[in-house]
Amino acid sequence: MSRIATRFAALKAEGRGALVTYLQAFDPDHDTSLAILRGLPEAGADLIEIGVPFTDPMADGPAIQKAALRALRAGATVAGVLDMVRAFRAVDDQTPIVLMGYYNPILAFGVERFCGAAATAGVDGLIIVDVPPEEADEVEPHTRSLGLDLIRLVAPTTDEARLPRVLAATSGFVYYVAIAGITGTRSASSDSLAEAIPRIRRHTELPVCIGFGIRSPAQAAEAATLADGAVVGTALVDALAGTLDADGRASARTVPTVLSAVQALAAAVRLGRTSG
Repeated sequence: MSRIATRFAALKAEGRGALVTYLQAFDPDHDTSLAILRGLPEAGADLIEIGVPFTDPMADGPAIQKAALRALRAGATVAGVLDMVRAFRAVDDQTPIVLMGYYNPILAFGVERFCGAAATAGVDGLIIVDVPPEEADEVEPHTRSLGLDLIRLVAPTTDEARLPRVLAATSGFVYYVAIAGITGTRSASSDSLAEAIPRIRRHTELPVCIGFGIRSPAQAAEAATLADGAVVGTALVDALAGTLDADGRASARTVPTVLSAVQALAAAVRLGRTSG
């Protein structure tokens, strides 16, 4: 099995949901970003999403937009992100890594070349925000042949007619976008999530993770109880940003602050499923 399937199977056996963490690669600089990345598993991250910085992240709110700009100023490139994954794999061969980003940098790098380099570096899955199943013909053959999971976004606006098409093209896990909008701006209600997740499960046996708008440990615990995992991004990006100096540079507090936030989220996710 893939690392993603293996991790979700292990979590299911433990009777708990997953904490999926998201941070932009190279934010605020390469060394700080790599230090955080290497510390995430011990802090409690079950799966790690790494944002590939892009100048026009249309699905992301202001916090992640600013993170992408900091990363690009720090010299982030697609090749650099893949090098970071390789450095992580030198010390951790178990934690699943998913790259999340947009098609333009992949296209510029070369789709086949990118997929091959990602698989070789130790990437397990891709979330390409602006490539729907209907437009993925240039990507899917390569991800399939290389064993890379292609994880799809399902939104509250994905209707019953389209939902089976999206899910049929999905592997690894389903990323349920809990709100109609950009990241980090608001949160979904418990009632809407409780209604949405069973609707998705009727069409797939894949794990379902809830993201967009999950900011607190309590929200993460609830999401991981209603579904198979919670994705937290903006809250961690905000925690990181709050430690930077006036010039946007890392401080001595940056790495420990982010990892401490992950520890709090992980503790809540574990307790939430146990108490639920």
